[in-house]
Amino acid sequence: MATPVKGNPAGYFSSIETKYGRPVQDWIDLINASPLTKHMELVGRLKTEHGLGHGHANALVAHALAGRNQPRSAPVP
Repeated sequence: MATPVKGNPAGYFSSIETKYGRPVQDWIDLINASPLTKHMELVGRLKTEHGLGHGHANALVAHALAGRNQPRSAPVP
């Protein structure tokens, strides 16, 4: 297995899917549906309620929160 590039959470995605048997989008949807908003609260929830390791939970949360902060594209006229 290749080592994920530092600062690139997506580098962990294939190992997350292999280890936990769920597509990454399922995890992202779970994070986005959570009432929690703080990074470490979300990481803690994934670890305690779903058994994810810290690195995997951290990568998923970082990716999901980065997606929340992306500006939406304006519609093309």
